[in-house]
Amino acid sequence: MNTTVAGLLQVAALLVILAVAYVPLGDYMARVYTGARDLRVERVLYRMARVDPRRQQTWVGYALAVLAFSLISFLVVYLLQRLQGVLPWSDGKSGVPPSMAFNTAISFVSNTNWQSFSPEVVMSNLTQMVGFAVQNFVSAAVGMAVAMAVIRGIVSRRGTGEIGNFWVDLVRGSIRILLPLSLVLATLLITQGLVQSWHTGFGWTTLDGADARSMLGPFASQEAIKELGTNGGGTLSANSAHPFSNPTPLSNLLEITALLLIPVCLTRTYGTLVRDRRQGLTLLAVMAAIWSLMLTLVWVFESRTAGSASAAAGAMLEGKEVRFGIPGSALFAVSTTGTSTGAVNSAHDSFSAVGGGAVLWNMLLGEVAPGGVGSGLYGILVMAMITVFIGGLLVGRSPTFLGKRIGQHEITMAALYVLVMPALVLTGTGISMILGSTTEAQGNSGDPGSPGSIHGFSEVLYAYASAANNNGSAFGGLTATGDWFQGSLGMAMLLGRFLPIVVVLALAGLLARQIPRGGGTAAPAVAPVAVAVNRASGSSTAVVPGPTEIAPDVGASEARSTLPTSGLLFGFLLAATIVLVAGLTFFPAMALGPIAEALL
Repeated sequence: MNTTVAGLLQVAALLVILAVAYVPLGDYMARVYTGARDLRVERVLYRMARVDPRRQQTWVGYALAVLAFSLISFLVVYLLQRLQGVLPWSDGKSGVPPSMAFNTAISFVSNTNWQSFSPEVVMSNLTQMVGFAVQNFVSAAVGMAVAMAVIRGIVSRRGTGEIGNFWVDLVRGSIRILLPLSLVLATLLITQGLVQSWHTGFGWTTLDGADARSMLGPFASQEAIKELGTNGGGTLSANSAHPFSNPTPLSNLLEITALLLIPVCLTRTYGTLVRDRRQGLTLLAVMAAIWSLMLTLVWVFESRTAGSASAAAGAMLEGKEVRFGIPGSALFAVSTTGTSTGAVNSAHDSFSAVGGGAVLWNMLLGEVAPGGVGSGLYGILVMAMITVFIGGLLVGRSPTFLGKRIGQHEITMAALYVLVMPALVLTGTGISMILGSTTEAQGNSGDPGSPGSIHGFSEVLYAYASAANNNGSAFGGLTATGDWFQGSLGMAMLLGRFLPIVVVLALAGLLARQIPRGGGTAAPAVAPVAVAVNRASGSSTAVVPGPTEIAPDVGASEARSTLPTSGLLFGFLLAATIVLVAGLTFFPAMALGPIAEALL
């Protein structure tokens, strides 16, 4: 079959699966975060952690809970790596050096999964399962929890400033959404030949008589949650290009579907919770438009030939797994860089200048097409508020978003959210290029102005874009094991994850304190319970809401907005704002890297 036709059929199958899952999964996730009843296992966890699931939190309490949980997670993962050599199931692997353990712990806690090591050589299966796999679940659940908190701030009509309970959101997201989906996906992947073993490896003899060893482990279960949670990383250096982790074209399609499934369906969840499905469909349309454009660019330029080797092969096949070819590689690359995942089934460093530049640009847009689990939704909601603010300036009206005024404090938080990532990317790239000690780490560096030096700059820019956006993929030519890259990329991942979370939770708190004029007194649509607040002590107790208290009149809220926040016009303005903000910020850097390389 023609590879183009096969690729189009793969895209069509992907879209059909997402369309079938969109409504039931999106509405199910809405019910998960609005239900008043706790599962038995959840109640056990709350008692063990001494958490009151009915106690609501302001944005300060919610943010402190996120940071405290993440700090504990960091310490656990760090210690697991440092003590690896004396723990069971180590398979002879020693403890991880401090700088690498620091970088890796931050990486997995921040949902980045950047790996500056070869997993087969460095990490034991115990560290992979108890440390990394657990973080794949809970770091993804943190992102979804923050997204729900932002939605609560938008739809809240009481003015209490409360945005939910982080511990409830964390537990429900992990147990009710991520765990069952992972079990289903892992089972499907095993049917395709993915390895799922408790053994650490097996020895074999090569054709020339030398001894060799192949690693075994619970790859299918790891692969399932790393894709569903938009984590990335992997148990093997070749990542999702390795036949133990991605053996067939069907497994490749399943893994791409897993990358996109929750971020796409969360737009339905958002539309359901604000009681206006057009809101979610507009966000989905913007995400789909950007994703489609990036896929077209990468597919077209990877299918062209540049040089005698590519001409002989018929396409840019260097760094591509032939089981998937150009279409499967392009589809995976665009999806993984658009969802802050970082898993790869091909070597992005081997992409053409335009193809590699497109996947880099996909991250620099803020990864909102469709973005990471939870982070993509709250990221595009911030951009939607900025779009409304710009629209208000154009028409001379006070900007409002679904009945909530976007005033000085709100737009300040939105601006800070947008500025964090560019500051980290450009600062890290600039310092790294100035430091002479980092030149030798650039695998394709050469004389100033040469194609090698330009691509070396692209490698560094890609690394900081990946770290600050919590993506985790890399241009593999960069050697990032030195102390500077371990430390600076670790800080980029840390600040790139938690500064935006704190800022967006502050924004949610500001919105939750507002009582829209004529907006009624309905309870937050995504709060599991209504809350009575003790004004003297600042504490709150649960009050089970009646059926009429659940949903605000968001349709009326949109009518009072500066401009309609659904439909073709707003979708176009939102997409233009996303592209314009990224373009004004990163075009000079892109011109020094991928654009210059493409013009040579």
